[in-house]
Amino acid sequence: MRKVVEAGEHLPSSLFITGVNDHDEHPTFAGGFGDVYQASYNGKRVALKRIRIFTADSTTHRNQLQFYKEALVWQGLRHRFIIPLLGIDRSTFAPSFCMVSPWMKYGTVLKYLQDHGRGDANRLLLEIALGLEYLHSLNIVHGDLRGNNILISDDGNACLSDFGLASTFSDADSTAGITASSNRAGSVRWFAPELIKPESFGCERFARTTASDVYAYACVCFELYTGRPPFARLPDVAVMFRVIEGDRPEQPTTISDALWQLVTAAWAPEPHARPSIHDIAVALQGGPATVPASPI
Repeated sequence: MRKVVEAGEHLPSSLFITGVNDHDEHPTFAGGFGDVYQASYNGKRVALKRIRIFTADSTTHRNQLQFYKEALVWQGLRHRFIIPLLGIDRSTFAPSFCMVSPWMKYGTVLKYLQDHGRGDANRLLLEIALGLEYLHSLNIVHGDLRGNNILISDDGNACLSDFGLASTFSDADSTAGITASSNRAGSVRWFAPELIKPESFGCERFARTTASDVYAYACVCFELYTGRPPFARLPDVAVMFRVIEGDRPEQPTTISDALWQLVTAAWAPEPHARPSIHDIAVALQGGPATVPASPI
């Protein structure tokens, strides 16, 4: 369906909704791809992720196709720890389209922990793992897992969001399954080493995989307990060199030895040495799981 949509540059009519109103004049968040506004839909506050106005410009055209791709991946997801897509609004900012989702009043998981303390960090890490496990069970790689892309629902649960870099992969039984996209966009501080220098880690090309998602999950564990990404004080280029060389941050005093064992296994240098997100979720729930010791 995604290929058909990209070829015809149209979304299925079933995705479109009407009745969005009372939108804010200015965006709450702004980025290079689009802006996020608050609005109302069916009497509830919602978030409008607005794509910039379509023009003949090639960059804008790529953004349009990226918007279509994200909407198609997102619309099929149904899980407690995944933010739902309510539909596509095409009237509020016509001719721009907006993806409509519930408004998360608590904001990101990082803001929630900063405001409420870190007592719920382990519970939230389990919820994040379960949401990611659901994606992987559908042969979907998130591709941009990080603290700012995890929001907190009104009942206090972690919900994965932002599927702009999500891709399907060809072999559900392989941690090296090739994804549908080699788009190098994303947050390099959460990049696994094989995404930075593929040829040095047995990869033919840049390709997001379930294993690179697991690496990013390890970085999220570090974020939730420290409030910052790994190597926060270093510039991006220096971080990439450190990651390729196998360097990882030292264990923060706030992280237990048991959790740190999961983290070090999840950001192992070799993709195949990392546990699956299923094994991580089982371990977080206190059950038996095959989590290899990190070679670092």
